[in-house]
Amino acid sequence: MCKIVRFMTSKIVYGVLACACAAGTMNAQDASVNPYLQLMEKAGAHAAQHGAVQPVLSPVDATVLNGEVPVKELQARGFKVVPWTTNDPDKMRAIIRTGVDGLISDRPDLLQQVVREEKLTHFDVTAHRGGRGLRPENTLPSFESGLDQLVSTLETDTGVTTDGVSLIWHDQFLNPESCRKADGSPYTLENRVFTKDISSTEAQKTFICDKVHFGDAQKNDLALSPVAVAFAKKEGLISPYVPTYAAQLFRFVKFYVEYYSTGEGKATPHAKERAENAAKARFNIETKIMPDGIATDEAHRNHTVGPQAFVDALCGAIVKNDMVSRAEVQSFDFRTLLLVAEQFPRIPTYYLTGPTKMLTTPLVPESLRPAAR
Repeated sequence: MCKIVRFMTSKIVYGVLACACAAGTMNAQDASVNPYLQLMEKAGAHAAQHGAVQPVLSPVDATVLNGEVPVKELQARGFKVVPWTTNDPDKMRAIIRTGVDGLISDRPDLLQQVVREEKLTHFDVTAHRGGRGLRPENTLPSFESGLDQLVSTLETDTGVTTDGVSLIWHDQFLNPESCRKADGSPYTLENRVFTKDISSTEAQKTFICDKVHFGDAQKNDLALSPVAVAFAKKEGLISPYVPTYAAQLFRFVKFYVEYYSTGEGKATPHAKERAENAAKARFNIETKIMPDGIATDEAHRNHTVGPQAFVDALCGAIVKNDMVSRAEVQSFDFRTLLLVAEQFPRIPTYYLTGPTKMLTTPLVPESLRPAAR
């Protein structure tokens, strides 16, 4: 018997099930009962009903490799497939050879190398949390690093602050594993600060999220992040590593383009290709929320605002900053995706999924759940 375990610490455990639910593996060739195909057909029908763009499936990479996700069947019906999160080059090659449309990775540098070796064109290279294998996650330096790798998409996560801002962070709280207090006072799990309990302004005055804890390739040397340093100075930030937010990220990418096209970096190597790529780079932004009652312990229960507040904050920022043509909203909690399709039909939605069994949990609204077998 499978049970839901930890949430909100990483995608792989957000909805993952103990024992991997191996007994529930579906035959990917049987399209009539494949739960991923059923999910996307229902999501696609909902999108069509509201004049929204076709949704995308973003499954955990293991379900692609083991055949649970019917990549070709989904694509034949108009659905793109972009798995997460793969950091090993050999696994990248194996997944790419299933014919997926893109791949999300903490190591966009390695993924770009594999993509070149496989001679792929029009492949979506996505930097997970900006490419956390190279810089502290979800920070301006990490997004700069992702752009330096010429990725096509920057992936990130959001919560909602007391002032209704779409703050970029993965966990429900500013995690002491990555963040410290700017004034040097102790910051631990015992006095952690949840995103919903702090304003965006206060977050940027209080925290610096520059801790290194994700392998030897991850660096926080600001000499490696000249654009973030220059942007932080322009914005009056206490550090390039303060928590950022969606609207500020959009400004940062625009600043990155200017830095390498007309600014300080215009004479540096690769300046032209960096500016041209960043000018069209996309944003894959997750709503970090889940239904109440999912978690079995206090430490992992929902501490966020509701789905509509997420949609208002994030999609509002996307529209206000004229990024509708370059942004998509992703989530494990499909309530936000349904709202996006209904209220912001031009913004694409990405359905994040884990093992098959996850599709029958409260993470998936009744209207989208696969039919019982």
